[in-house]
Amino acid sequence: MAPSSMGEGVGRSSCIVVRGVSKVFSGGVRALDGVSMVVEEGEIHAVLGPNGAGKTTLMRVLTTQIKPSSGDAWVLGRHVVKEAARVREVIGYVPQEFSVWTDLTGYENAMIYAKLYGVPPSERRRVVEDMLEFMGLGEAKHRLVKTYSGGMIRRLELGIALMTKPRVLFLDEPTIGLDPRARELVWSRILEYAGEGGVTVVFNTHYMDEAERFAGKVTVMNRGRVIAEGAPRELVEKAGGGATVKIEFDGELEKALGALSGVRGVEVVSAGNPVVLRVEDLEVQVAGVFRALLGNGVNVKKVSLQPPSLEDVFLRLTGMTFEEAERSSLREVAATRKAIGRGG
Repeated sequence: MAPSSMGEGVGRSSCIVVRGVSKVFSGGVRALDGVSMVVEEGEIHAVLGPNGAGKTTLMRVLTTQIKPSSGDAWVLGRHVVKEAARVREVIGYVPQEFSVWTDLTGYENAMIYAKLYGVPPSERRRVVEDMLEFMGLGEAKHRLVKTYSGGMIRRLELGIALMTKPRVLFLDEPTIGLDPRARELVWSRILEYAGEGGVTVVFNTHYMDEAERFAGKVTVMNRGRVIAEGAPRELVEKAGGGATVKIEFDGELEKALGALSGVRGVEVVSAGNPVVLRVEDLEVQVAGVFRALLGNGVNVKKVSLQPPSLEDVFLRLTGMTFEEAERSSLREVAATRKAIGRGG
């Protein structure tokens, strides 16, 4: 299908095009609500949002695992429903959940997937050996996966996804639950592979730092909708200047909010506990904030300061932190998972 059939305003370098995609599971659970998105070829693109935002459902649509209820999507010009088999020929996918057998060795897992992926028998051993070395797993290839660390398992899964040399790589929370060192190792392999052949990478994450460091473009989602899209720095600049201050209190929220209402240059972005403030001038306004709180007898439990970030974008657009958004959507997440389990 030619790029022009994907809709107006889409360039010929567009790798992924999503147009008005919705997904409603049985029971009326709406996981996606009119999502549109464009990813250019060779781009590293992050889909950022809290749990329950719809990130995984969108990725499952793009990797042909589930069909959208409405709307259309293409990967390299191939329609994800009408040409699902052709889409699967050009993509690699690493799900959030473990996808390897822990009672087999890393080598055995890779060989099984090499057969499933159609790697010619004469090339399987070489492909598997090369992949394990590239992922830094050569010395551990004959160990049972149950003895691997979380980071090693993630690198094995990533390597398996790369064995067919995909042109588009989909990663669902690729470093969730890993320690900082393991996260760096996983990302070093992703970036090396992507850089070698101009591969397009789309990854879901709720780690702000990963989206800011590695993505050229970010799509921010909440409750099944796209709420912002653009380069990370551009999104942060659009959210406005200033810094974010989080202040936690000992059960004196109303008194604290009353005291803060009189401080100039301070905006209450989220009125939960902790309260999240946007301040124009950190050095000047923070002093005024603490004078107001102490002057009204408010006991401060904890304070954290941070420069402008993608979380500020989310706060500005939703009035909630990621943590608050996740708590508010816990029931929806559970309902979506049940619906998926029923095949809705």
